[in-house]
Amino acid sequence: MKKILFTILLASSFISAQYTDINIVKEVKVKNKGVVVSAHPLASEAGAKVLKSGGNAYDAIIATQYALAVVYPQAGNIGGGGFLVGVKNNGEKFTIDYRETAPKKASRDMYLDKKGNANTDLSQNGRLSVGIPGSVAGFFATSKYSKLPMEKLIQPAIDLAEKGFAITDQEANLLNASKEYFQKHNKTSNAFVKNEAWKSGDILIQKELAETLRLIQKFGLKGFYQGKTAELLIAEMRKDNGIITLDDLKNYKVAERKVLEFEYKGNTVVSMPLPSSGGILLAQMLKMSGYENLEKYQHNSTKAVQIMVEAERRAFADRAEYMGDPDFIHDKTLYLISDEYLKNRWKNFSFTQATPSSDVGKIIKQPKESTETTHISVIDKDGNAAAVTTTLNGLYGSKVVVSGAGFFLNNEMDDFSVKPGVPNMFGAVGGEANSIQPNKRMLSSMTPTIVLKNGKPFMIVGTPGGTTIPTSVYQSIVNAIDFKLNPNISVNSPKFHHQWLPETVAFEKNFPENTISNLEKIGYKAERWGQLGRTEMILIDDSGNIHAVADGRGDDSVAVE
Repeated sequence: MKKILFTILLASSFISAQYTDINIVKEVKVKNKGVVVSAHPLASEAGAKVLKSGGNAYDAIIATQYALAVVYPQAGNIGGGGFLVGVKNNGEKFTIDYRETAPKKASRDMYLDKKGNANTDLSQNGRLSVGIPGSVAGFFATSKYSKLPMEKLIQPAIDLAEKGFAITDQEANLLNASKEYFQKHNKTSNAFVKNEAWKSGDILIQKELAETLRLIQKFGLKGFYQGKTAELLIAEMRKDNGIITLDDLKNYKVAERKVLEFEYKGNTVVSMPLPSSGGILLAQMLKMSGYENLEKYQHNSTKAVQIMVEAERRAFADRAEYMGDPDFIHDKTLYLISDEYLKNRWKNFSFTQATPSSDVGKIIKQPKESTETTHISVIDKDGNAAAVTTTLNGLYGSKVVVSGAGFFLNNEMDDFSVKPGVPNMFGAVGGEANSIQPNKRMLSSMTPTIVLKNGKPFMIVGTPGGTTIPTSVYQSIVNAIDFKLNPNISVNSPKFHHQWLPETVAFEKNFPENTISNLEKIGYKAERWGQLGRTEMILIDDSGNIHAVADGRGDDSVAVE
């Protein structure tokens, strides 16, 4: 335990040292206050200021997302999409699906050459990789639950874009490492490329993005999906092989879906339904590990990890075969999370050996899903809660900046099965359920989640990390509920990940070696990874104290109203 705490403190000290004028707060304990946890201190601060000025959790979520589009351009966005899970203080539960959709001209085999081989460069980079952005529509859909006018919520982001902000070492390194890609996919100048290298303390000013945000501020949804911004986006498509049209933008719609809800250890878990696989995976993993009374084992012990790895294995096998956009497939959610199905799924679990992945599913793999996502957890002083996970997919998405508008476009089309049943360049294959079709939403792993105790928010949690998102959220919930760890340790203790295929289990580099060694003796194959996810957690204890934790793995920060 001392080693874990030392790691957390060391990470926090190092990160804080990167800022000269920004206060990074990693953990707070307050009462009767609203809190915002996000990937960047300036974004968390923007949300907290909205709470101070009379806004609720949904105002704060909108303001924080706009700010992230400015200060966290590698994943925060107006050119991507996301999912929101909300629970109001009157008990009302809702979701908003503003996932990107495939353009009308998209087709099942659009990334295949004449020989039928998949060209994943086209699905991952450049203009053909772009799905119709949903984020701005999502912000406006959220505003029906908020209190303040959109013009006020967007202003902090405009100020940050117009006046600029000092970047950190990490942000400078990301921009420098991506310069080659920015230049390859953008022939005009933009705010992210300069002649000399970026360095810590440099000011990133985004005048074009500020103007784009002003158009949204003035004209609302039409300020993005129609008019000047839409025309600039379509002009960008025409520079190469992009297929999004003005009609695609004009016709984009968010979807409000029924929450995915289930019970776990006396708590109600509220998460995202399809087209995110996250909620289903979370339900499956929690229920299957629950059959083994996980709470009787020690955190990160051999038997606890084996139980959880095997639950992850079976859930991800189902993801590959059954999951996709519910408007295009037969939705088997209720069956997949039923005890009848899961108890049968669990029958071949054994403590004596690893279960071969071939014993739990057809050998097809899901597409590689980028880890470059971002999560926000918020609760206000009145008890309204929101969890949002949003993404461009890859790091800086498609690497394409809309010339004249100043924002990155997503590369979300790569989250479809580029060629169902056939491996892509990563050896990953998806099922028919996630094949490309016009207007279809691509399958996601994002898992924004709110856990209720006695009908009131107990935990608001989520993380970036691609396919590691559901497993990180799963472990964070189990850490707090089953292993009784405090929120800081629940978030920052070393994690592991298994997704059925490949057969290996990924462990963070500071994971207990004794556990790994014991698992290898019974047939598990281990990999060491640098880090898994960046979890943002808010936990409300029985006394009403709000514990908010920003992950020590990044520049993440908590802000209080």
